[in-house]
Amino acid sequence: MFGFEYLLAAISPINLGLALLGVIAGTIIGALPGLTATMAVAILVPMTFTMEPVTALIVMGAVYTGAVYGGAYSAILLNTPGTPSAIATTFDGYPMAKRGDGNLAISIACLASVTGGLVGAFALLTISPYLASVALAFGPAEYFWLAVLGLTLIAALSQGNLLKGILAGCFGLLLATIGVAEISADVRFTFGMPSLLGGIAIIPALIGLYCIPVLIDLIATPEKHLNVKSESSGYRLNEALISTFKAPLNVIRSSVIGTIVGILPGAGGSIASLVSYAEARRSSKKTETFGKGNPEGIVATESANNATVGGGLVPTFVLGIPGTPPDAIILGAMMIQGLRPGPSLYNDQPEVIYTFVWGLVIATLLMLPVGLFIGRYAYSAILALPKAFLVPSVVIMTMIGAYAVRNSVTDMIIMLVLGVIGWVLNRYGYSQSSIVLGLILGRIAEQGFVQTWIIGTAKGNPFLELVGRPISMGIIAFIIASFAFPLISKWLKAKKDKDYVSE
Repeated sequence: MFGFEYLLAAISPINLGLALLGVIAGTIIGALPGLTATMAVAILVPMTFTMEPVTALIVMGAVYTGAVYGGAYSAILLNTPGTPSAIATTFDGYPMAKRGDGNLAISIACLASVTGGLVGAFALLTISPYLASVALAFGPAEYFWLAVLGLTLIAALSQGNLLKGILAGCFGLLLATIGVAEISADVRFTFGMPSLLGGIAIIPALIGLYCIPVLIDLIATPEKHLNVKSESSGYRLNEALISTFKAPLNVIRSSVIGTIVGILPGAGGSIASLVSYAEARRSSKKTETFGKGNPEGIVATESANNATVGGGLVPTFVLGIPGTPPDAIILGAMMIQGLRPGPSLYNDQPEVIYTFVWGLVIATLLMLPVGLFIGRYAYSAILALPKAFLVPSVVIMTMIGAYAVRNSVTDMIIMLVLGVIGWVLNRYGYSQSSIVLGLILGRIAEQGFVQTWIIGTAKGNPFLELVGRPISMGIIAFIIASFAFPLISKWLKAKKDKDYVSE
């Protein structure tokens, strides 16, 4: 059904060459703060109009997968997620870079990204019609509880002070309420400023909260930005292979989570990476090292967010429902090329779909040499660049990235204001990651809750509609387990230590 002839078509010289160029372009664009995978694919669409349908899809898929991985570069080296899906990569990637293991962190991110991308692509190739039914089973209630599950990660980001983590998360939730409400269209907290009607955009907030504090510290301290281990240069591929695959369950679990979350419309790589990070931390024997440079955290986040590429295309092809914003652009390009998404697409035009999926697999494999090569020189450039050049260069990129989202000067101001706020709060132990988590998931949680309550009220029992659906009950049980597991583990450890002392 998806045999050798489609693979041969995918590796034709023109498709292979364009896939390579697409991965390179996507990786570079994704590495620049503020220039997301969505922007990378959108810029490319007009260039594909004169291409054959399958070639156009392969190029867009290659750019997409490259951009998702590229966000790891700035996340690791500058503590600024290049794309929203790389938020959780900063948690352990930047601490590794600070201690001199930036090249190792980049190699681990590349290996994990390729693995996750392959899992998502093969899911698209083999079981996509079955996975599409999962997307249809999720309603507003399930999205609400999925957002709540993501918010439980605040406990992991609290740096030993849960109260401060919760307060930072609540500040992020408050930021998410600015603008026109999703359901009721009420105008909230805009203070009469039309530019705030659209709310706080995610990209300027990300750049501000993550990058501006780093820039302030770069200016305020005379030390070098990153430490260097002279005895550990190069790709450090052997170490990366060991770090990535010594816990195979982490890679597999995170890739599966990324694939499943990817097929849920609107969820995307940011939620997938956060949920995978939380699970990796919960199940690890070295929980206390997460957030301090544990490679398992990078493996979890990067394998998950790249698995969403294939996962998001499942409902796009089978149901005509885009799983992520880049998928919506790919869907539009497909329709321009005369392709009609739906259950019959795999039967009517298998030569296009299966050739594209094999092309996506090849583009993911190409990401390994491309990612390692570009990552090595990105790391060397950051090390070699004096602060007098590094700081202005990053400032320019952040300003362009914040402005490019909506061509808005207000977004640049929001970036600067949130950056200063994030720097001050971080000095007092409040995690900017908790703020971003509240901002991203707050809107999803609000929309899911309000829609569920309206539907439940119409049925006569809103509470039952919120908690009574099977998938909702499963997610609720998972949330309770996420809270209970660390407490039980801590209690058992304390009991074991007490028994040991008494003996």
